[in-house]
Amino acid sequence: MVFQGEVLSVGALLDAARTTPETAPSLSVGVRHTAAQNAAACRTMLAAGETVDACWRFGILQALDDYTSVLRRGGPDLAAGVFADEPPRTGSVEVDAAFAALAEHVAERDGWLTPAWASDPSRHTSGWYPAVPAIFHADADQESPEAFRRRGILITSRSLARA
Repeated sequence: MVFQGEVLSVGALLDAARTTPETAPSLSVGVRHTAAQNAAACRTMLAAGETVDACWRFGILQALDDYTSVLRRGGPDLAAGVFADEPPRTGSVEVDAAFAALAEHVAERDGWLTPAWASDPSRHTSGWYPAVPAIFHADADQESPEAFRRRGILITSRSLARA
């Protein structure tokens, strides 16, 4: 089959994207995955011998991906549901603190109330650099978002970057 459409320049594609009306968020899909579910999976992973850095990648970054997906589909009020239920303790104070830090970080960024469980003072660690190579610790010391820094978690500005 031979392509029979029109080939547009990058500029034309950008113009088309700017002039196309945004679709209204859909609330019909709802929240499918939660931070509490990811924490339960982390607890299982840690019990099986996985590292806290593996739980950072799976539990925390996956919770961020879940949140971002719901945010795009349904807006911040629906996305807050990803953090509505308190994540169970994982067996790692670092990971437990990270779930609280992430909840507070996205709540403040996106304008919804931080869940009460995220303010629990026991969700705190000291000087944890999750999946941050030693060469980037100085960057993490400077760049870590306040919600993470207050809980003893030091990350770089790239640590929460997602594709």
